[in-house]
Amino acid sequence: MGRLKQKGKAGAAKAYMTRSTAIKKLQCSLADFRRLCILKGIFPREPRSRKKANKGSSAPTNFYYAKDIAYLAHEPVLRKLRDHKAFAKKLARALGRGEWSSAKSLEENKPVYRLDHIIKERYPTFVDAVRDIDDALCMIFLFASLPVDSKVSSTLTENCARLAAEWQLYVMHAHGLRKVFLSIKGVYYQAEVFDQTITWLVPYQFTQTIPPDVDVRVMLTFLELYQTLLGFVFFKLYTDAGLVYPPPLDTAKDDGAAGVGAFSLQETKDSRSATTAKSKVVEVDGKRVSSKDVRQTIKTITTAGPSDGPDVDMHAIDSSVANEEDEEFVEDTAEEDTDDAPSAPTFTTATLPTLKTLSALPQSTSSKLFASYTFWISRETSRPIFEFIVRAFGGRIGWPATSGSGSPVDEADDTITHVIIDRPVVQRTNESEEERERRRRRKHVQPQWIVDCVNAGKILLEDLYAQGKTLPPHLSPFGEHKDAYDPTVGIAGTEEDEEMEDEEIIEGEDDEDEEEEEAARPGKAALNAAAAAAEDATALRAAELAAEAAGVDFGTFEKETKKAHKKAKSAQAPKDDEAEQDMNKMMMSNKQRKLYERMKYGEKKRATERQELEQKKRAIEKEKKRRSKAS
Repeated sequence: MGRLKQKGKAGAAKAYMTRSTAIKKLQCSLADFRRLCILKGIFPREPRSRKKANKGSSAPTNFYYAKDIAYLAHEPVLRKLRDHKAFAKKLARALGRGEWSSAKSLEENKPVYRLDHIIKERYPTFVDAVRDIDDALCMIFLFASLPVDSKVSSTLTENCARLAAEWQLYVMHAHGLRKVFLSIKGVYYQAEVFDQTITWLVPYQFTQTIPPDVDVRVMLTFLELYQTLLGFVFFKLYTDAGLVYPPPLDTAKDDGAAGVGAFSLQETKDSRSATTAKSKVVEVDGKRVSSKDVRQTIKTITTAGPSDGPDVDMHAIDSSVANEEDEEFVEDTAEEDTDDAPSAPTFTTATLPTLKTLSALPQSTSSKLFASYTFWISRETSRPIFEFIVRAFGGRIGWPATSGSGSPVDEADDTITHVIIDRPVVQRTNESEEERERRRRRKHVQPQWIVDCVNAGKILLEDLYAQGKTLPPHLSPFGEHKDAYDPTVGIAGTEEDEEMEDEEIIEGEDDEDEEEEEAARPGKAALNAAAAAAEDATALRAAELAAEAAGVDFGTFEKETKKAHKKAKSAQAPKDDEAEQDMNKMMMSNKQRKLYERMKYGEKKRATERQELEQKKRAIEKEKKRRSKAS
């Protein structure tokens, strides 16, 4: 006879634990329990049977794994929180008694916890940490733009602004920015660091307010973890790039609102020797080539596409090929016995790519798209956004003194090729000849041109983005759902659509004339009978004889029969699909059926939205066409 199981001692009742039970076991407050769960990455779980997990009770509550709570019981941060609770009581007692020396000594020995061990536990490798910094970057940039109040201190916002500037400096130095999207929420950026795609959101520079229904304490706990995580990640990124971390800050430029320009990137003294020790370096013809150059060459080749050739300026890599004689494969001149192995594959020099053949291929320059351009930002354009984008793609940029200090380019500089301006065209009467010549020499574009060039991976025509012109639609580069509405399709094929509409109108008029003529003919009744009896062979034969007696030729009769057959088939297809879908839904479980219905509802909603947008666009194009004809 097996052992009898006691109620609440096995199964779900033992595997799960309610939140109140967990707080009693850990002997901490609810706020400390929430902080521990956020720091350690523990979240509520949903058991299969809530009644069994709650020992027969059906009261609504949150459940946690019992193993997770046991894991929290040995956390050093929990001990520090308990020590801080005792410290607060002792400090309040000393202040109440007027023992100032004791209060001062207590304040100096205040218990402080660190989160370094938690970062090492949650992210065993550096790539894991890089892969998970999307939310951290969004939180850092958000708090860097928040105003200082009783909940958010000035020290916190300054630290977040410093971390945000350090991340932007590294992305600009590594040229890792890939995509940009200007949305209503803010600016979405996407960068590639250590072969990991990182996407983050930066709010616009407006006056931000904290909503009263947002729990700032929870966000501050996440921010505490993210600050430690980004400190580790940035230190590793800077040291691997041979840069000093943290980057030195020029206080004079920072006081003058220089932004990212207040920080300067400096190479470490032993960066060259460390790079030489890590990677194998070979000198050929006075040029140094390392294994890092080889990896970078292969990476740029994989990112280059066949469409990059005519639109983007190509250039070879700076480093030459090392030891070409060793890299080349020599063909085997010995004769092969084709009779013994007729199907054996033969490998030649062309099928085995070497560093020489890889470096000879055209390279992608999308990471330095603006390297040959110099920009000037007008005062109404957001300087931090476009300074980051232009510098991340190798360009030079300047701005007026009203936008901040530290501009590397003066407005009268002859190297300026583009002016980013977001104002309507204004006729200037008191403009000198020199200023007029300078204006003609430079190209004035709207800010969207910069972002669209980045997303397209090439330099677009400036005429569509000229000052004062209506801009083309700014689409998201992050990939939309399938069969989504694309406004650029209609713009590219406007003439073809008009030709098709004219043809449809002409065909419709011809069809109406043919229907009137056929209706007047005596054989129309026979053709209608053939269309109705397209599926029945006997009735079809009788209709054929009737049409022949009425004087209808066989070609017209056969054409009408095929049309009727197609109409009947197209009308029957949706019914068959609906019947098949109903049969499939009957075989699904309740959960699968609900999920399937939600998917179909979403598809129908997107299709309806696309149809509405296409109808609006069609109406706008017709109105434009009518106005152009009237004028």
